[in-house]
Amino acid sequence: MTNEILLGDEAVALGAVHAGISAAYSYPGTPASEILEYLIRASEGGRKFTAVWSVNEKTAYEEALGVSFAGKRSMVSFKHVGLNVAADPFMNSAITGANGGLVVVSADDPGMHSSQNEQDSRFYAQFAQVFCFEPSDHQEAYDMTRQAFDISEELGFPVMVRMVTRLAHSRSSVATREARAQNGLRYGDPKDWTLLPANARRRFKLLLEKQADMVKLSESLPFNKLELNPKDRSLGVIASGIAYNYLRESLAGGGPAPSVLKIASYPLPESMIARLFEHVDTALVIEEGYPLIERELKGFFGIPGKALKGKLTGELPLTGELSPDIVRKALGLAPLPVRDAGDVKLANRPPQLCAGCPHADTVKALNKALEGRSGSNVFSDIGCYTLSALPPYSAIQTCVCMGASISMARGGSDAGVRPSVAVIGDSTFAHSGMTPLLSAAAADADMTVMIFDNATTAMTGGQPSYGTGENLLKILEGLGVKKEHIRTIEPLPKNLEKNVRIIKEELDHKGLSVIVAVRECVQETRKKRRS
Repeated sequence: MTNEILLGDEAVALGAVHAGISAAYSYPGTPASEILEYLIRASEGGRKFTAVWSVNEKTAYEEALGVSFAGKRSMVSFKHVGLNVAADPFMNSAITGANGGLVVVSADDPGMHSSQNEQDSRFYAQFAQVFCFEPSDHQEAYDMTRQAFDISEELGFPVMVRMVTRLAHSRSSVATREARAQNGLRYGDPKDWTLLPANARRRFKLLLEKQADMVKLSESLPFNKLELNPKDRSLGVIASGIAYNYLRESLAGGGPAPSVLKIASYPLPESMIARLFEHVDTALVIEEGYPLIERELKGFFGIPGKALKGKLTGELPLTGELSPDIVRKALGLAPLPVRDAGDVKLANRPPQLCAGCPHADTVKALNKALEGRSGSNVFSDIGCYTLSALPPYSAIQTCVCMGASISMARGGSDAGVRPSVAVIGDSTFAHSGMTPLLSAAAADADMTVMIFDNATTAMTGGQPSYGTGENLLKILEGLGVKKEHIRTIEPLPKNLEKNVRIIKEELDHKGLSVIVAVRECVQETRKKRRS
């Protein structure tokens, strides 16, 4: 056993390595990106497994599923909204089951530090009816991920590990254990993996039959712990995941401790919950994310004779991250002492495009080309260029999800918006922009698509892009965009007037046009110079 200082994401990754993975797949997205980045470094350091960035989360999930069907262990990781993209294979893999251990890591972002929403991946696990771990610290992130592969093979189904930003991006000491060997190839019954209705009905019945085994497993795991206070029956606290850490910190100052049930896995450990409610009059549920546990315990009428408190009753906020201070307030404890900063005022520092970013020159040209064109709308996608919604650019009017810019611009065009403009990055275009562009090209929709080709997935740290350069231009022509309306510009200050002229020409075109702004990300250029 050795100790290592690891990010929470890195603890997950190392747990997978020591569990004997053969392959790992991901699409970058904060707060999950560091999982695969660690695995890529580990795979290049002499460890014999595959670790690659995929073109999107759905593809990543299906690649991992293929490894599992071959009997080997695989992991797929992404941020919470990435699970939306992978939801189709995820839900159906709960029916096919897993052969080699298949672990799904979904990293949630309470507080929306870098995300469009706060959705809680535990609901996906509940929806698919698969087993789910929720670590409270870095050691559990390592231990649970490692054990998740064993459980996946024992149950014959995928297992989820739910992370959150604060755990994913903090560091702590982790005690590691000796790595196990990888599985060899082994095949099962192909009827399990072919979801014709007759097979799917049989497999779904098996999934439902396994639910009782999953509850027993939750109750047997050492990660779930019940500590009853025999001297005080007034209050019991149910805390899950990182919220348990906040609870421990809140109680560290001394004083009477309530009875505490730590929940680390789902389905919920029912007998432990029953024992807690037999012992206390009131229970407070502390969980990061949506009130899943609280709703499940509350039911329609609640628990007769018992009070259940938490997010739904206002003791804890429904939105944003929890903290020890928030938990102390819910427990009725005095705030922790803080140092008075006096008159020191921190400057507001909103995110902004890097100095020298090519997107800034592209957006300036677009804004100038749109001057005097009332009724226009610029539909944006997910990427660095989304920051052009902020001053001094104020260039975009919408941003929803990956690939949506092209679809929304098509809809805007159909509704009479003119000019209807979509802006999307090269990586995002490969992720989920090709399908809507195929539709727009078939209709020759009256819209202009601007692809910001900086040759990388810049916003998440410079991961590879699969739709860039000459290949991107070939893809556009192959999707049916007319060659004479596939234009390229080089976003540099000296080219401003030329770029404005090209953009205006395509905005005036009555039909589909695509403008590709080609210039490498300034940060990637600097990396190459340093190396």
